[in-house]
Amino acid sequence: MFEIFLCPARCWIAYPSACCAAIVEGEQLYPRKWNHDFIGLPIVRKEEQHRPTVTATEVEEILASAKRRYAALFALLAGSGLRIGEALALKTSDLSPDCRVLRVQHSIWHGREQVPKTPNAIHEVDIAEPLAQLLREHVSGRNGYVFATSNGTPLAQRNVLRALQATGKKIGFQALRRFRNQVLRRARVPEDLVKLWLGHSKQTMTDLYADGLRNDTVLRKPVEYGWLLHEGLLPLAATQD
Repeated sequence: MFEIFLCPARCWIAYPSACCAAIVEGEQLYPRKWNHDFIGLPIVRKEEQHRPTVTATEVEEILASAKRRYAALFALLAGSGLRIGEALALKTSDLSPDCRVLRVQHSIWHGREQVPKTPNAIHEVDIAEPLAQLLREHVSGRNGYVFATSNGTPLAQRNVLRALQATGKKIGFQALRRFRNQVLRRARVPEDLVKLWLGHSKQTMTDLYADGLRNDTVLRKPVEYGWLLHEGLLPLAATQD
């Protein structure tokens, strides 16, 4: 079957509907392999892309030199793997009473609160006790946004980035998210839990079948205790004493 489209030159072009066909999970029924040389499209080599990250020592240095109002935010980014928009949208109502679990339900984009970009971005994250203690101290007596300005509005992303780079580390927020991913993988945390905590999409049928793990608190907690003392977690809290 073909779908017909009218191009600007008023020529009718027939495209096979196979280009648009997809199964329920969003995967193409008939994956297309493009000729990059013919269409002049540069080949993206993932292994050659620049993906800056940080070490546990560098995270400690960031927290030690950051202003106190930003230190808790940077600690959360490195200790949870939240996207910056998700962290800025957090409200005290999104935290469990002991701050051991937080629920990502919104995101801040250009200063406005919105629903996350994908259903998988709405997720729960288990927090290690040292970081949870830091959060309890930070939110004590607060209501509304966890990281807010003096008038109660969420912090501006550009100001947070400026504060991050003022620590001497010329990195972006994604570097802290990569750090968290590396800590979890190094601790051999199950891939399903890594995807849950980082809000990654379910790419295979197996991922969909494993979706029930998000409700398995028995599985989540022992694993979380297993990497509690791993690099980059205790130093996060220690720098705030």
